[in-house]
Amino acid sequence: MTLSQGRLAALLRYGWAIVSCRTVRVVALVVAVALSLWNVERVPHTAVLPAVIGLLPFAIGKYVLCPLRWHSLSTSGQSRRWHLRAYAESEILGLISPWHAGADLWRIHRLEGKGVRRAPAVAEVALDRFVGTIGLVFAVAVAGVTLPLTVLIVALGVVAAVLAAALIVNHRHPGLAGRWPWPSPKVFIAGIALSVGYQATILGLLIGALHAVGDSVSALQLVAVFGASQLAGALPGVHGASPREGALVAGLASIGVPWTAAFGAVALTALLYWIPALLLGGTLLLLRWRGWLTGPAAATT
Repeated sequence: MTLSQGRLAALLRYGWAIVSCRTVRVVALVVAVALSLWNVERVPHTAVLPAVIGLLPFAIGKYVLCPLRWHSLSTSGQSRRWHLRAYAESEILGLISPWHAGADLWRIHRLEGKGVRRAPAVAEVALDRFVGTIGLVFAVAVAGVTLPLTVLIVALGVVAAVLAAALIVNHRHPGLAGRWPWPSPKVFIAGIALSVGYQATILGLLIGALHAVGDSVSALQLVAVFGASQLAGALPGVHGASPREGALVAGLASIGVPWTAAFGAVALTALLYWIPALLLGGTLLLLRWRGWLTGPAAATT
């Protein structure tokens, strides 16, 4: 087993532990929330209203646009309501696991609970992830006039390499995750559009967080920094302390935001993620654990 394979296996074991073990879920949740609160405590000034204004569109993007994208790509036959609920449940587990892997594993688990075989379930979630990534890069490319040419070329090159690798693996080794259920061009474009809309809501949340800590920057500069930091999200990390957050802090500082304000805005953004996650996904998971929501996803230790 190579080093990369070993890391992947360890990541999957960690993800399945979160999905299947209630104790691990609770401990990981407490640690993750405590990390976000510890960071925000060091923000010297925070206004509530701008943060709330930025949070509202983000909640719509994360908990409506993203599940609708998954539903449009899905072949499971489940309703929009089911996808909205399963996605909200998964988000809590994603925030407390590296690379958001827990969210994907939970969605696979929920699909299996509806009779979908594991290989097609993995393929479906992988396809949703892939379309989301394409949407991210498309959003960065749209703002390409504000990005350094080198950064844009590297970003497009990475996407081309990922796409080529995915196609080769899907063709030569379909047993790894089942053949991807490729959608029609119309559905594919709609999925990308939903992904771009979601990226716009994240940008709105960041703008609100910047105003909340008493700072602001040029919109074009912010789009460039945001796009570059989102590309860093391809590297593994835990929410609140990932390469994306680090790149975003450094990027904000590079365009004139004081380090304290840059760190505070990014820390506040990471904390704000938890509010809709706990209200929506946390409530649904609690109901499931208490047995008030039927289904095999009510896993306990």
